[in-house]
Amino acid sequence: MPALDRKFLRDFIHLWKQALAIALVLACGVAILLTGMGMYKALSDTRSTYYERNRFADVFSAVRRAPDRLIAELAAIEGVWAVETRTVGETVLDLPGVAVSVTGRILSLPSDGPPLLNVPILKSGRYPDPESTSEVLVNANFAIANGFRPGDSFYANLNGQKRELTITGTVQSPEFIYTIGPGAIMPNNATFGIIWMPERAVDAAFDMAGAFNDVTLQVTAGAQTANVIDAVDRLLDPYGGLGAYGRALHPSDGFIDAEINQLRIMASILPPIFFGISAFLVSMVMGRIIALQRSQIGLLKAVGYSNLEICLHYLMLAAMIAVLGVAIGWLVGSWLARELALEYALYFDFPFLIFTMSPWVYAASGLAALVTTSLGATQAVIKSARLAPAIAMQPPAPAQFKRSVIDRAMVAMRLSQPTIMILRSLLRWPVRSALTILGLALAVSTVVAPSFFNDALDKIVDSAFYDTNRQDAMLVLSHDMPLGVVDTAADLPAVLQAEGQQFHSVILRNGFHEKRTMIEARQPDTDLSRVIGMDGQQINAPPGGVVLSRRLAADLHVGVGDSVTAKFLGGRQESHELRVTGIIEQYFGLGAFMDLDDVNVLLRQSTRVSVVNVSLDDSQVPQMHAALKDIPNLVGVVMMTDSRRSFSETIEQTIGLMNTVYLVIALLITIGVTYNGARILLSERARELASLRILGFTRAEVSYILIGETMLLALLAQPLGWLIGAQIATAMATGFSSDLYNMPVVLRPAIFAKASLVVLLASFGSVMLVRRRLDRQDLVSVMKVRE
Repeated sequence: MPALDRKFLRDFIHLWKQALAIALVLACGVAILLTGMGMYKALSDTRSTYYERNRFADVFSAVRRAPDRLIAELAAIEGVWAVETRTVGETVLDLPGVAVSVTGRILSLPSDGPPLLNVPILKSGRYPDPESTSEVLVNANFAIANGFRPGDSFYANLNGQKRELTITGTVQSPEFIYTIGPGAIMPNNATFGIIWMPERAVDAAFDMAGAFNDVTLQVTAGAQTANVIDAVDRLLDPYGGLGAYGRALHPSDGFIDAEINQLRIMASILPPIFFGISAFLVSMVMGRIIALQRSQIGLLKAVGYSNLEICLHYLMLAAMIAVLGVAIGWLVGSWLARELALEYALYFDFPFLIFTMSPWVYAASGLAALVTTSLGATQAVIKSARLAPAIAMQPPAPAQFKRSVIDRAMVAMRLSQPTIMILRSLLRWPVRSALTILGLALAVSTVVAPSFFNDALDKIVDSAFYDTNRQDAMLVLSHDMPLGVVDTAADLPAVLQAEGQQFHSVILRNGFHEKRTMIEARQPDTDLSRVIGMDGQQINAPPGGVVLSRRLAADLHVGVGDSVTAKFLGGRQESHELRVTGIIEQYFGLGAFMDLDDVNVLLRQSTRVSVVNVSLDDSQVPQMHAALKDIPNLVGVVMMTDSRRSFSETIEQTIGLMNTVYLVIALLITIGVTYNGARILLSERARELASLRILGFTRAEVSYILIGETMLLALLAQPLGWLIGAQIATAMATGFSSDLYNMPVVLRPAIFAKASLVVLLASFGSVMLVRRRLDRQDLVSVMKVRE
């Protein structure tokens, strides 16, 4: 083996602890990049393949009742490849052994075979007999949650008639990857299920013979989906069309798309931080190695080694650290990406998972690691190449010292000599000190940034479940009903208070800006479902006015006092000008709120409600559920207590795992920065510290210089870390927010205190590891070492 290669191995073995600390930081960046991109690609590829194989539709529309003769006209629209109409209805289910009311969505199955679009995958059993009126398919997750198997049965309230239904099979559908019941916030497979019934049975149950109330279409490649949507609306508007929309607005696909975007954001924001810190650490270590090996560099040049060979020698040392970090990152990242992708596939109810990590992701992560470490080492390597052999074999010239104003100030303040040495060291190496502060600040920010999720979600829960939606349950009606239904609901067992609410699908427009959303109409000063303003007080929408959520107002580019055009979907398909009278903060959906009586005046109808909100006596809830199972025109029951608990449990598990991961990352960054910094500081000042010991300074006083400089840098890094963390938290909240939910940024003082405590303790532990080497030093040997 050539001599230079043997030297390379000896140097790497000697520096293995420092190299490992840097490699672990680098590995974090590589692993996060692989995990984020791996999960992003897995979910994207799985979704695309699933949609293609099972012909997930491109355009969807509901309609009150349209005749079957429109099918030919829908199919004739330019750009339409396939059309499928069906009957869809909601119902309350009575499951054996289950006390609570369960909601089901019923979809008709074509009588001539499986559906053409949104084809379900049969997981067990068989399809129902087309002539049967009682055989059904159910989605697999609903069956699993309730312990159903083919052959089991349950009861459904179909348009006021209670009918026993028998399960013949379980399926998974691309249309219900993320399954949320009416009025719900989180999926609950135990209380909401999808039911497929033969077409004839569904049409008879919902009085839809010769008609349909739902249509899905698939467009040809290259066709303009927007043009198809406009054509569908023109055909269905006279029959109460509720507005066609594309995949982007489909509830299931919307949730998946938001999650995929979050993974993409995670893979783009965090890795550069770790690569930058790694470059800084490599720069520190390589700079000190070259400073300590001046005589060796001079000797190598004297015996004939070229500048290029010496540069490559030290670059190989940096590259070896990168290779170690990349290897660890590849192993951990690949494993994490696969395991988390499997979890996501189960959570989103994918029937399969396509996981293939693209070679370019490995190549990009490896190349990024090599480039950053090489750039970090470049300055020191170039410095080594510029050393002339004769100069390199001599001790470096002592640094010039001039008494400055700062020195006089330190003397005037009567600081101790060790403290003055600490401050002079920071001033002597300002760039290195600043970079150390930046590295530790990034460690602080790594704890601060994700910690806001806990408080943000607490705020969301408080706002959604305690300030605005204070009801215990929502009774969802099959259609708008007279206000008297509220009094009927008030007479149910367990009901203490009942209030009506009305929902209307609308398209809000302001010039070229438009959004499809729901208008919620309620009476003034309601108690169970309220609209809360920015000041935390309840507000009421005045007649002719509409209150918008902040995100919706921003999307429409309107403010208080501006006007928007509201096209009410269904019914008469009328448009009305509304004045924006208020803007509120809302965390779920795109809210628009109006006065109940005002909406009914606009639509020229008597006062009606779509939902009845109720507060309950907990001791009589089972009796209420028993009564609800037999009520006609009731299609769903949303228990807000269950939604609140499900939301909190799901989020706590996700946030707990994420905070743990980020905490480990912050510790690795801190250890990498402080351990390497303390080792370099000890190697640079070993002779000085030994001199102080010989002069009579105690071990505590000498250790104070080593520990004090590191901890002072850590303290100085805290405010910068808080600021960077707040900025990253804001960027993450903005990136994670969508039309489905809005993430607030809540940063309490406790978050900053926690981040500082973690980084300061890790810094102290790291420098104490280095301090042990100070105790083991042979003073005589250290003093013999040439400067």
